[in-house]
Amino acid sequence: MKVSVIGTGRMGRGLAKTLAPVVPELYWGSRSEDRVRQLIVEKELKGVHGVDLNEALRADVIFHSLWFRDLIPFVQEHRQKLAGKILVDIVNPFTEDFNDFTLEWGTSAAEELQKALPETTVVGAFKNTFFKVFDAPEHRGEVSDVYVTSQDEAAKRKVMELLHGIPFRVLDAGSLRNNRTIERMTLFERELAIRYGHYPYVSFRLFGQDPA
Repeated sequence: MKVSVIGTGRMGRGLAKTLAPVVPELYWGSRSEDRVRQLIVEKELKGVHGVDLNEALRADVIFHSLWFRDLIPFVQEHRQKLAGKILVDIVNPFTEDFNDFTLEWGTSAAEELQKALPETTVVGAFKNTFFKVFDAPEHRGEVSDVYVTSQDEAAKRKVMELLHGIPFRVLDAGSLRNNRTIERMTLFERELAIRYGHYPYVSFRLFGQDPA
């Protein structure tokens, strides 16, 4: 199974760093292949291959780190290449100032992505995780949760198995519609973190759940 990450922003860098130890051959793609290769050297990532965008889109499981405003046009452009693949969606539909959503109640970024890609299986994950958490996912002995969602149970299990061993607790969070709650709670946790002075180091941890 070929796995790739698309994007070199803060979330893309965090994903590559987190996945590299558990994915034997990880392909990290961008429009700038040179930029990816430079980051791999800087971060000393073992087993990660810098590739162009087309090569990254050939993977079986693709983690994207695009802004939601760019996501739907991007997947529409590459719809044929994404057909039959698993696309892992980490995005939240935030406005430019991160103070509200670009989507109305009753839907989520993950659901809109699935509507745009009926021939692709969308799996939601890492939506509750701000970029700083990738640097230190454990805080005072507790690790951040990752909530994995999909309409396809087999695809969801495949992604959860792929994430086994990362320094997060990976939980089955049900269907894509649950991202309506996860995405909005992520905006709320941002507000709280700013108020109490520890943004952007903020994520979720569900109490009462035994360690995974």
